[in-house]
Amino acid sequence: MTGKDVPGLIEAKDSIPAGTKINVTFLGNEDLDMRVAAAKAVKELGFVPVPHISARRLQSQGQLEEFLERLQEVGATEHVFAVGGDPAKPEGPYPDSLSVIRSGILQKYGVREVSIAGYPEGHPDISDDVLWRHLEDKSAALKEQGLDAVILTQFAFDTEPVMAWIREVRAKGIDTQIRIGTPGPAGVKRLLAFARRFGVGANAMIVKKYGFSLTNLMGTAGPDRFVTDLAALLAEEPTSGRVGLHFYTFGGLLATSNWAREFTAAQS
Repeated sequence: MTGKDVPGLIEAKDSIPAGTKINVTFLGNEDLDMRVAAAKAVKELGFVPVPHISARRLQSQGQLEEFLERLQEVGATEHVFAVGGDPAKPEGPYPDSLSVIRSGILQKYGVREVSIAGYPEGHPDISDDVLWRHLEDKSAALKEQGLDAVILTQFAFDTEPVMAWIREVRAKGIDTQIRIGTPGPAGVKRLLAFARRFGVGANAMIVKKYGFSLTNLMGTAGPDRFVTDLAALLAEEPTSGRVGLHFYTFGGLLATSNWAREFTAAQS
């Protein structure tokens, strides 16, 4: 959710299981008060807030500490997501999430678990070599500092690169829990636009496998086929370790939570 999504969270609260992790983004057009208010709402409604820390948007160490202090005041620092962020040039002393992790500041404010980014289909602006090196370095740094870790990935439409990437993560000796990014149900045109923006493969073959109707771009699509196929592939590979899902709620919190509830009920 974003800082603006508190009304949507309140609307969806009865559809979301208590204790669910809900990430709160760190957008450039939202301020400190909005981010903290959103994290506070998540906590007060019985969920687990996971505030984002956008390294390249931080203008100083003081700004990072102020953010963490405010989050700690509302009980929202145990889980955070450290990510590089969008600006082409860092606005302060943190060029990437690894520098935030290595600062040692997170523990001062009660952080116990740090989510870090994973990119099964690569990143449009970062080479694969750099992505893998940073994933290994961040995993090692968190382990050295006694912090729990979760790898949270970009969203995906195709199970094949996701499974290949999971195998590579495990081959590198990283046994951290992985949460595969999955778009909640949303308009097809909207999902394809996000895919282009984030460098996610969305050619005709892939979107057909996902379940899109290319003849009805005005329609909506959910991740039913992707989730079902991914679960089947993971069941065939016990060495995949702990793998779960993270939903990107492009179509809204209520639509995503309703989909998850109905899908789970159908499986059981």
